[in-house]
Amino acid sequence: MAENGEEKWLAVARHIAKTLGRNDTMADDILQIFSNFDGRFSREKLSEKIGDDDSSACAALEHVIKSLERQISQYVAADHPIWLDSADSSAFLEAVDELIATVKDWSPMGGDKTIAACLLRADDLVQQAMFRIVDEFRSLMERGGESLELSRGYGNGESAGNLSCDSEDEEEDDTDVGVNGVEDQIPTARPIGDYDIVIDALPSGIINDLQEMAKRMVAAGFGKECSHVYSSCRREFLEESLSRLGLKKLSIEDVHKMPWQDLEDEIERWIKAANVSLRILYPSERRLCDRVFAGFSSAADLSFMEVCRGSTIQLLNFADAVAIGSRSPERLFKILDVFETLRDLLPEFESVFSDQYCLFLRNEAVTIWKRLGEAIRGIFMELENLISRDPAKVPVPGGGLHPITRYVMNYLRAACRSRQSLEQVFEENAAAMPPLSKLEDRASSSSLSVQMAWIMELLESNLEAKSKIYKDPALCSVFMMNNGRYIVQKVRDSELGSLLGDDWIRKHTAKVRQFHTNYQRSSWNKVLGLLKMDPSVAPNVAARSMKEKLKLFNQNFEEICKNQYTWIIFDEQLKEELKISINKLLLPPYQSFIGRFQNVPELGRNAEKHIKYDVEDIEGRINELFRGNGGSNGGGRK
Repeated sequence: MAENGEEKWLAVARHIAKTLGRNDTMADDILQIFSNFDGRFSREKLSEKIGDDDSSACAALEHVIKSLERQISQYVAADHPIWLDSADSSAFLEAVDELIATVKDWSPMGGDKTIAACLLRADDLVQQAMFRIVDEFRSLMERGGESLELSRGYGNGESAGNLSCDSEDEEEDDTDVGVNGVEDQIPTARPIGDYDIVIDALPSGIINDLQEMAKRMVAAGFGKECSHVYSSCRREFLEESLSRLGLKKLSIEDVHKMPWQDLEDEIERWIKAANVSLRILYPSERRLCDRVFAGFSSAADLSFMEVCRGSTIQLLNFADAVAIGSRSPERLFKILDVFETLRDLLPEFESVFSDQYCLFLRNEAVTIWKRLGEAIRGIFMELENLISRDPAKVPVPGGGLHPITRYVMNYLRAACRSRQSLEQVFEENAAAMPPLSKLEDRASSSSLSVQMAWIMELLESNLEAKSKIYKDPALCSVFMMNNGRYIVQKVRDSELGSLLGDDWIRKHTAKVRQFHTNYQRSSWNKVLGLLKMDPSVAPNVAARSMKEKLKLFNQNFEEICKNQYTWIIFDEQLKEELKISINKLLLPPYQSFIGRFQNVPELGRNAEKHIKYDVEDIEGRINELFRGNGGSNGGGRK
């Protein structure tokens, strides 16, 4: 019994020395401690026992490795996919697990030359197994892509089928979202009406198999290789999807050289592709990554970034090219579309690209979104320059609407349909707004309202300069009345009204009335003066004077009607108001003058000879004013 007990103690000591002794020096130290503690554990006895055990241990390790070599080599050398048979894949993974565990258990004893040689063979076998798993992993992902499922989050379980980027009311083209990488297997898709779609990019069974492979590769130190294979396969899927959405790989130079009409079409495709990518494709890729690399969050994050980086940069680079391109005013609306799309997708950038590896993508999206805002502000500066530089050389015939008035007002009305976005843009750069000293006091106004008021100020100044090229002061007033009326109406009937405010509308309505008054004064005051008589004048003198005044009245009235027949009042209501005011101004004094003329005995006998127009004739001629010349000179209203 004592001998067996001593043998047990020696076995314990031997085990402790082998377990704790990571190298020869440590093992010797442990043996010395045991020898000092109890004479039975002499260095000689323990060394002898350990030496005997080393030989048996090496033999056992050799046996295990040879066994695993036989099992694993047959799978490594197989000329058919291992994962076609679940029994083969299970047996292969069990052997790999045992190999990895053996290397891990025996690595602390690698200081022994014999064991180190065995471990070297084991490491080589691990590499062979991993290379085969990498191949199987790639093959399985490629095969799995052939049986992709799409499902829409409807309660009735309706299948979504393949995706199309077209909106519900469009039938533009067949730019479907390719979901299996095989073009001739993708049917015509119905359009996307919403983004409540989840793509199960691979069948659940295949995902489980990939997860098991990934687990072994990470455990064996092949996590980066696994991530690389995974990323390259999924990246191809995303690139194919963007291609099917109609998005082209364009450089900044390509975008800048592209005709504007073509770029407009490209922007439409970009908007659809960006929405599908950020709302459907990327969340689905995130979900797949998390399942394949379950338990290995760092590998999942890295793989997801590598999968999405290229396509995301492609999307962002296009938006950036648009932002730094031409700032011609007609480009505003499409650039606003890009600005709003990217802004609305920023929450998706934050949620989908939330890990540390994707931080640069989140930051780049915000940077380019701000750059688009700068482009929008630059476009408004260009609009200001366009208004200021518009020459005042050629007058608009008939004093009608000037093309720049129609252009600017319709432009601003259209722009204000995106009021929320524009307010966001201009609040970001409030410091660069026009100085308030140039405007009325608008300290409590938004930055956008200040911007709009400044543009209106520039337009009004430009129109005043243009009005001065008319030689006839009355026509100058008609020109300003026409353009002022048009401006007020466009402001009142749009978001511009709430931006500029009621006071602005009242002030400019009063200006239009003043132009009306100025017109009457410059056109009709001289004629009205001819209808006035001094009661103190002797009858014979009065008769001669009245006859002369009536002759001059007829001449001046005819000249005014001849000129103003071709003048233009674009607004029918304004035209009627103007005619009524002229009639009220002219008819009563004319009727009175004619009555007095007929009552003069010397004149009354031959009144018909001198009175060319009765009151109805005067009214009829006035009602024929402002007909225009029928040309396209700005008289029409659009």
